Amino acid sequence: MIRALIESAFQTGYLSVESEGLLHQMLATKSYNPEDLADLSTLLDAVHAGRIKREASSNLVMECPKYNKRN
Repeated sequence: MIRALIESAFQTGYLSVESEGLLHQMLATKSYNPEDLADLSTLLDAVHAGRIKREASSNLVMECPKYNKRN
């Protein structure tokens, strides 16, 4: 599910309020795998760089939990 939300954000150029809320929920409940964290990190980089716009008006910051990259 995380991957679908991230793909949608890259396709539209926006991270919707609903998608951001779902991402926060999944992170809070630890409903993710290492690949999801790598994708989430890419999304957060795009948001910080301005390539993806946040629809939410709050200043709530989403942080990516630490993950280990596998070589």
